[in-house]
Amino acid sequence: MRIADVLRNKGASVATITPETSIAGLLTELSVRNIGAMVVVAPDGLAGIVSERDVVRALQKKGGELLTRPVSEIMSTLVATCSPNDSVDSLSALMTTNRVRHVPVMENGRLAGIVSIGDVVKTRMEELEAQQEHLEAYITQGG
Repeated sequence: MRIADVLRNKGASVATITPETSIAGLLTELSVRNIGAMVVVAPDGLAGIVSERDVVRALQKKGGELLTRPVSEIMSTLVATCSPNDSVDSLSALMTTNRVRHVPVMENGRLAGIVSIGDVVKTRMEELEAQQEHLEAYITQGG
């Protein structure tokens, strides 16, 4: 299965935020949207990604004053990305290698979606269920 198929099933909308947004504003958006990360975009395109983990780690180091600081101070600027034509298996490997849970999908230099580890697991579970149904039908029909 390809990433394009995952996006077709889940939708291609992406929650984004600007580098200047305060970390308190980021936390509000994460909570309201019930998500774990947001893509950071600047006028010239993808600037980074920021997750709940980034906030927790920075809070431990800097304390509560961090909440007034901009997202740009804690976001990851080296962002692992994929394309709609990549396979879910290759994305799974990318996530494991880079130890990331959210990967923006880029197409022709534009943000086309985002895939989370939850999306990958759900896709794999659906594939396994379909395989099981095919095998059961094959066995029931006598091969």
